[in-house]
Amino acid sequence: MPDSPTETATGRPELDVEDLHALVLKSLDDDQAVEVVTIPLAGKSNIADHMVIASGRSTRQVASMAHKLADRIKEQFGRIARIEGLPTADWVLIDADDVIVHLFRPEVRSFYNLERMWAFGDDAERSTAAHG
Repeated sequence: MPDSPTETATGRPELDVEDLHALVLKSLDDDQAVEVVTIPLAGKSNIADHMVIASGRSTRQVASMAHKLADRIKEQFGRIARIEGLPTADWVLIDADDVIVHLFRPEVRSFYNLERMWAFGDDAERSTAAHG
């Protein structure tokens, strides 16, 4: 008998990436994240289909948003999102497989400037040409 089409190779139930992405955006909106940006990665990188970058006003808010997001993912999809960076909460990474979320304090976000690093297409070409 063939494997169930609703399971992945890892044995985890399959989930709709767009539903997960929508949950991430709603969770961040509910928790008053600021400057939320989504970078589509499907077809451009194999690490995830979406990268979401957002800021919180303080380390306390960044940590709270990360905890709540991980709880919501577990509750709705039965998956455990991996979290890095909670002890200092200047920059917290939430890895939900097909959606990667970066939460920053504003000063740290501007320093690392991930939006520019992950720019694709014309913007990336113009940036390279201007500095090359």
